[in-house]
Order: sequence, then C-alpha cells, then structure tokens
Amino acid sequence: MKKYGSYINGEWKLEGETFKDFSPVTQSVFAEVVDANASDASAAIEAAHDAFAHWSNLAPETRKDYLLKVADAVESLAAEVEDIIIDEVGSWIGKAKFEIKSCVHFFRTAAALTEQVKGYELPSEQGKKSIVVREPLGVVSVITPWNVPLNLSSRTTSGILAVGNTVVLKPSEESPISGGWILAKAFEKAGVPKGVFNVLTCSKKNVSEVGEVLVTHPKVKAISFTGSTNVGKSIASKAGALLKKVSVELGGKDAMIILEDADLQKAVTGATFASFFHAGQICMGLKRIYVDEKIAAEFIQRFVQKTKTLGIGDVRKFNCPIGPLINETQVIKIENQVKDALGKGATLMTGGVRNGLYYHPTILKEVTPEMEVYAEESFGPVVCIYTFKNVEEAIDAVNESELGLSGAVITEDTEKGFSIARQMESGMCHVNDGTIYGEALAPFGGVKNSGTGRYGGLASVDSFTQTQWITIDQGGRKYPPPFVE
Repeated sequence: MKKYGSYINGEWKLEGETFKDFSPVTQSVFAEVVDANASDASAAIEAAHDAFAHWSNLAPETRKDYLLKVADAVESLAAEVEDIIIDEVGSWIGKAKFEIKSCVHFFRTAAALTEQVKGYELPSEQGKKSIVVREPLGVVSVITPWNVPLNLSSRTTSGILAVGNTVVLKPSEESPISGGWILAKAFEKAGVPKGVFNVLTCSKKNVSEVGEVLVTHPKVKAISFTGSTNVGKSIASKAGALLKKVSVELGGKDAMIILEDADLQKAVTGATFASFFHAGQICMGLKRIYVDEKIAAEFIQRFVQKTKTLGIGDVRKFNCPIGPLINETQVIKIENQVKDALGKGATLMTGGVRNGLYYHPTILKEVTPEMEVYAEESFGPVVCIYTFKNVEEAIDAVNESELGLSGAVITEDTEKGFSIARQMESGMCHVNDGTIYGEALAPFGGVKNSGTGRYGGLASVDSFTQTQWITIDQGGRKYPPPFVE
C-alpha cells in the first residue's frame, strides 16, 4: 500500500503517525497517510513566509511560466490522477476527467492573472504624484473539502499564487491525495521554488489543532475556506477578530425556477445533471425545483423518467454516473432526511433506496417546512419539487432560504429570465441551464450563509491583494501657519 504525506518547503514528510484513507468505492483502505500536527502547520507557514519575498518579487512573466508548468505537470500525471480521484472519493469517471481538465484550465487561466494586478493614478489636490498600487497579502491558508477535491484546491490556490502570495493548503482528511498530494507532486515536477506551495495532510483527530494554527498564526495574512456553513462561520469569526482577510465558500440549498414557457427538454436535462452529478455531493447541486403548475405534471413525468435511466454502480463506466456517497455518516444523514419527509407526508416520486454507500437518485414532492429536508442542505442525490401559480411566489420561496450560492431559471423569454435572476438572492444564477456551472474567469461565490468573498479571474485579484496609496511630493504641498514662515 502506498504511503503519502505532507509537502513542506519542497520536501515530502513521510515519517510519523499515520491515518487510514478509505475508498467509498472498494470500502477498504485506499492509502496510508502521514498525520500532520500543529508543529508541521507552523513549519509550513514559516516556509511559506520565507518564500514570499522572492515569489512576490518575481517578474510576472516568471510566475506565469511556473503556473503553466504546473498545468503541464498535472496533464502529464492524468492517468494516475484519474484513478486516484475515482478511488479516493468515489467519483464517476466523467467527473474525474472533468476535475483534471478544470485543474489544468485554472492554472493556465491564472497564469494570465500575473499580468492583471494593476494599480491606478489619482488626481491630487496639491499637485502630488498620487498612485494606488496593489500588493499581495503574504501567506494564505487554504482549507478545501473532499467532494471535488482537485478542482476546488486548484481553483482557489491558482489565483492566490498568481497574484504573488504563497500558500499552505490543508485538504480534507477524506481526500488528502486528490485534494493535496496531486498538486504538490505537480509543483515539485514544475520546479516551483521551495516554500511557495505547501500541503498538510492530517486526520480528523488532528484537524482542530492544525486548523487553529492555520487561522491564528501571526504570519498568516488571509484564510480561504470551502466547506460547511457552520465551520466556515467559525473560521470567519476567528479570522475577523484577528483582522485577517477571509474568503469562505459554504453550503447551498440551490434552486431552479421553471416558467410556463420553458423548453421542457432543456429543463429536464439541466435539472437531472444539477441534481445528481457526483450523487448530489456538490455545493452548487440542485436541491429545490419550483415549476409553474400549468406544466408541472409533464415536467415531473419526464424528469422522473430521465432520472430512472441513470446508471448506478461501476463509476469507471460512463453509463454509471451515480457513484457512492463519501462515507456511512453521509448515507445515514440522507436516509434519515428522506425517511423524515416521507413520515410527515411527502410523496416519493422515485428513489429512496439505499444499497451500501449508494443511494438511488431521489425526487420528493409535497415537502413542507416541518420536514428536515425542507431547509437543511442535502449533500446527496435528493431533490424536492414545488409548484407555483405566479413567479413572484416562486422568487419569494427561493429567497426564504438562509443559503444563496447558485440558482437557475428556465424560460424562453431570456429578458424575463435575466430579470428573475437579478431578484434571486444567490451569488450566481444561470438562465436556461442548471445550477452547476463555473468558468475560470468568473467570480465564484455565494451570499447570505453561503459565504463571502469571490474566486476566479479579477475577483481573485480583488480578494487576495490589498491596496497601498503612495504619493510623491513635487513641491506643491502647502502647510498652514505656524508650521511655515
């Protein structure tokens, strides 16, 4: 069995206590991973701090070349990476290929950002040269989840590094290899200077002490967290008290509104993908569908029919997109949410069946506020359908949620769709598509309890740099008496 570990200051740490990394596909130990502790976290931060001056002062073209080499390195590792993502987190082969492609694209896009860190000149009341410049923050702690591990780690770190910061990345204990080791291997292969990019692999047992260091260490200037709302709020609160910059992308209870004039084929396709991609274990996953009552019966019939065609089982086959949930705890949570809803009067349209760590794609109707699934995020293949008489009613229902990550509107009237999207309280919204969509240059993030801060393109420049105002006096400064004769 292969042994993996942390990557600190350009060196692999493969000694010390280890923890077991389980595969939801085989339901057996996938790998042995060295368990980082608080001392390792401090060492990684010190290494990143020491590397910051050199990295931030490199010519943009040089940083750009390094990031392009990282992208090339990931591409060269594609066959090994694909197997790791499938086995470690139960990804369908199509998702594994997508993660590799998106990782490469994130780093190649970020390479262009190295030349987009721009300041500006201001007019001056007293004839000074008045300039605003943007500077990198320093060491940024990055904490990422297990569900789309390579994608989310690369999306976050690529932009942070591009603008001149250094990084200490802690991937989830459920995906230390997919979320951390792969990128560290690529950075090593690309010859990126030591200390610029560091990875800490740690178990659930050590995550609190490691996380504490990553947030509170005085040489950490910003924290990026992607994960659950409760943990994100705790991190943001602690970082705020220390006056550190923080970006958090949290959970979603994402919604789609389907209008009477919708193309039903487009609605069914978008809803099916957004609801059940990676077995619903996506923060942007569709959990609530609001459909005009005039077309509800036909939409539901077609949606249920399509859902029943989704293959379940061997995720290495393209015709089996529904893989296992990450662990037993997650399956039990989903199972209990569905049982609670059915016990309180919800109608099961399809699914509701468990087979080991696999849970069949599930569609519920007649879901009411007293049911757990109504407001709680369902991190699994469960979607609830509601009907509405007028679109204002649907918009109000969508905005009732405390979460606001992604949204969707299906209508042939795109002007109306745009107007509705503007009224939906979500960080992102897509007209005539599902809720799961992103682009490397687009500002990615949520509102309300779905987070604060943005990633991607110029949003990463804004989030992970700070402004400095510099003036140069040119002899025009006037001092009031009695400071001058």
